[in-house]
Amino acid sequence: MDISIHMSTLPQDDPDAAVAFYHDVLGFEVRSDVGQGKMRWITVGPADQPGTSILLAPPAVDPGVTEAERRTIAEMMAKGTYGWILLATKNLDSTFEKIQAGDAEVVQEPTEQPYGVRDCAFRDPAGNLIRIQELR
Repeated sequence: MDISIHMSTLPQDDPDAAVAFYHDVLGFEVRSDVGQGKMRWITVGPADQPGTSILLAPPAVDPGVTEAERRTIAEMMAKGTYGWILLATKNLDSTFEKIQAGDAEVVQEPTEQPYGVRDCAFRDPAGNLIRIQELR
């Protein structure tokens, strides 16, 4: 089989804040931005990896989602327990400093984990957990 990861999805509830974080803080390029107002689907990704993207999508817009499910999703996003992604970098300390300087909410400073990785964590404007692991 020849399968690759093309795109992953994270929820966003403020498109402008999402673009500011993923473009201005993380340095990803904005590949597409469709829709209007709060109903925007934004695709971002690292410039040197054109085949891998993150779709930042409005949550719970599927017509099959009930009002109770929408409330649950909103509550989980507010707590930061709805979406997360694991990124990687060769220089964790430098990356951490740049993201921290961008006023991102720090969840965990660079730490050597007991399971053998060194990583840190932030929250994006929608509350999604962004873990960044150091490549070794």
